[in-house]
Amino acid sequence: MTERALHPTELAPTPARPAGSAPSPGCPPPHPSPRRPSLVLPPGSCDAHCHILGPATVFPYAPDRTFTPLDAPKDQVRALHAQLGLDRAVIVQSSCHGGDHSGLLDALGSETGRLRGVALIGARTTRAEIEELHRAGVRAFRLNFLPHLRTPPTRAEIDSVLERVDGLGWAAQLHVHDEEIAVLEDLVKTLPGKVVIDHMGRVDLAAGPDGRALRSLRALLDGGRVWVKVSGVDRLSRQGPPFADAVALAASLVAHAPERVVWGTDYPHVNIAADAPDDGLLVDLVERIAPDPAHLRLLMVDNPATLYDFPSTP
Repeated sequence: MTERALHPTELAPTPARPAGSAPSPGCPPPHPSPRRPSLVLPPGSCDAHCHILGPATVFPYAPDRTFTPLDAPKDQVRALHAQLGLDRAVIVQSSCHGGDHSGLLDALGSETGRLRGVALIGARTTRAEIEELHRAGVRAFRLNFLPHLRTPPTRAEIDSVLERVDGLGWAAQLHVHDEEIAVLEDLVKTLPGKVVIDHMGRVDLAAGPDGRALRSLRALLDGGRVWVKVSGVDRLSRQGPPFADAVALAASLVAHAPERVVWGTDYPHVNIAADAPDDGLLVDLVERIAPDPAHLRLLMVDNPATLYDFPSTP
């Protein structure tokens, strides 16, 4: 008899949501029964991009949020990682929580050493708050350039963030869409330290391998300071599962810059047009993204350890 894979909410029930907080369109529930991957990941493998959301009864969503997700509390995310064989994770602060990092700090404090964080630094975030985030395990800040999340930051606002995180060694993580990469190429070159491009820059695969956005992304990678997350294959694909077109792009980026790529589930997959992908399938696709065992270890273990300051893994 085949064992049914447990959905993370069965392992860690989600608290009831308050009245009047129905999820927004584009925030479907996670896959109802993610499969257990056939790929056995190397020890120390990291989900370098996922979110902890709520629970709203404990960590309310920002009043000015642009979307309302389903809760994805820390126990639910931890259960998923255990099922997928992921030992480490990077929790990215979601715009639906805005600048309130209470939930992120709670999650980081509950699993010292296994988690790192990415913060959203706003005009009201003080240096003292930033240092508290650093002590908890935050090692990057995110800049959202997608209009459906928030108004893109100005150069003056970016400079203000850089001034307040100075000396901490944090990476700048950019969430951009397609040809915005080319528009922001000069900005990226002026940012100090490491720069991370989320979800392969969300390039339009219809533009082909010589599209403007992909050319800019590769040029930035060639500069030696830019990293890319080969996550979000379900977002980029024009074909649907198993997302062969987006997987091919991810594989080409891994081959192009194997020492500056990381991977993540993007769980729980908010602001998407289709149903949430099977996270077990996403893990199995990593073997196609990084078919060389040496590249697989770099992608899943060594690179995230370097980028997010995890302890070394033998």
